[in-house]
Amino acid sequence: MTPDAEPDAEPHSYAMECAVCSEVGPFSGKAAEAHAWVPAHLRVHPEHLTYREHVTRPYRAIPGAWL
Repeated sequence: MTPDAEPDAEPHSYAMECAVCSEVGPFSGKAAEAHAWVPAHLRVHPEHLTYREHVTRPYRAIPGAWL
């Protein structure tokens, strides 16, 4: 397995999830855009202080003798 760096690879994507209520912000190709959801969620729910980041990265299997 190796990160897929081919030109046709799927892009990375990021999203933030509130660990208190499990609401997930929008997925974005840029981590900073995904992180921007947190302050908006916090304004509505000031007691929700813990979050998880979800990162999706494409990988590619490289065939070889191990198959």
